[in-house]
Amino acid sequence: MRGFAPQAPAGVVMIRPHHFTPNPETAADNVFQTSDGLRTSREISEAAYREVTVMAERLRDAGVAVHLFEDEGTSTPDSVFPNNWFSTHAGGHVAVYPMFNRNRRGERRADIIEMLKARYRVQDVIDYSGLEPDNVFLEGTGAMVLDHIGRVAYAARSNRTNEVALERFCTHFNFEPMLFDAADADGRQIYHTNVIMCVGTDLALVGLDAIVNPARRNEVRERLEETGRRVVALSHRQIAEFAGNALELRGARGRFLAISSRACRSLSAAERGEIEAVTPLLPLDVPTIELAGGSVRCMLAGIHLAPRASAGQAASHVVAKPVPA
Repeated sequence: MRGFAPQAPAGVVMIRPHHFTPNPETAADNVFQTSDGLRTSREISEAAYREVTVMAERLRDAGVAVHLFEDEGTSTPDSVFPNNWFSTHAGGHVAVYPMFNRNRRGERRADIIEMLKARYRVQDVIDYSGLEPDNVFLEGTGAMVLDHIGRVAYAARSNRTNEVALERFCTHFNFEPMLFDAADADGRQIYHTNVIMCVGTDLALVGLDAIVNPARRNEVRERLEETGRRVVALSHRQIAEFAGNALELRGARGRFLAISSRACRSLSAAERGEIEAVTPLLPLDVPTIELAGGSVRCMLAGIHLAPRASAGQAASHVVAKPVPA
């Protein structure tokens, strides 16, 4: 096991929505999105609010620095998934991304970037959102699963993952792009890479069967194993239960894997044992959030930046509200 883990952030940004609902604009290509006809819209939004609150508290209890921001608006139904619009990188770098759906572009928030600058050492912010008028999109660490150790950006091709934007990102941030086609059991294109794979420090969970080209599938597995990682192959059924949508974090007692309770239940006892031999599991209940087609990993924008000495860990636990327009 490695000591310091650049793969596992010790801090995250989360968004707590006050009016959560599955996004009607993303339903066409997000095959993991579902509806709930048994609860009212108010019941759904209240349940989502509670799920985010409890998840943030459990991560803080585990020793993760959680920066929790509120979204009190009604025009950004997917704001609970901030990892799509920005990412942070060692050396003080921040990237801001172009979003495919118009109602997702409003999720970008200056107050979050300003918080990062105030509490962490930020050298530069590279903003790719200007690519949107050219219909060029790259939805952050949803579109890409980044191996910070092997410097590989794994990416499933889709309308949310443009090859030109991927190449540009990799040039700026020193990653090697590994692009592939991915589909679910019915042959429908996978919309985001992070629903089929999770790359941790010593472990990778990957829906290998979802990678369409067998040669590319083997190449992905080989690249992961070259770095010494144990690869756990996930089935299409487990991918549909969000078993690939997990994130390794670093807490007070070391690294652990944040994963949804639903995803955890989809793993066999042998698979859970294989994972926990490497990294402890922290199951989190987010069934309402999962209606929107994303899970625990999508809810977490990891912070790979060095904290400012004056900020301190305690200061990162405040609940921040958006700056009024």
